[in-house]
Amino acid sequence: MSDAAEIPEVDVEEARRRIGSGALLLDVREPDEWTAGHAPEAEHLPMGHIAESRERLPTDRTILAVCRSGGRSARVTAALVSWGYDVVNVAGGMQAWAAHGFAVVTDEGGPGRVA
Repeated sequence: MSDAAEIPEVDVEEARRRIGSGALLLDVREPDEWTAGHAPEAEHLPMGHIAESRERLPTDRTILAVCRSGGRSARVTAALVSWGYDVVNVAGGMQAWAAHGFAVVTDEGGPGRVA
């Protein structure tokens, strides 16, 4: 894996701007974390399934990887970058997302929480 200093990263405000411009927000947390609450725009692909499912990921737009605090998504970002994807880590993860007042929802669309 790449050194942490080499991992491309954006803050949650920049992530929101990029989502608005067509980037994919990829939540790499575990299923129970996703179920508790996630960003409404996010797609879910747990970290443990990235390698076997990477063909599902777009190659024609930026991917923003997010987890709870940014550590797991940084590892996913490093792996996907090494495989040729345009990926950026979301610094601070879903904790920073929620702290900025951005929506966190359940699959049913109700209020969620970061677990």
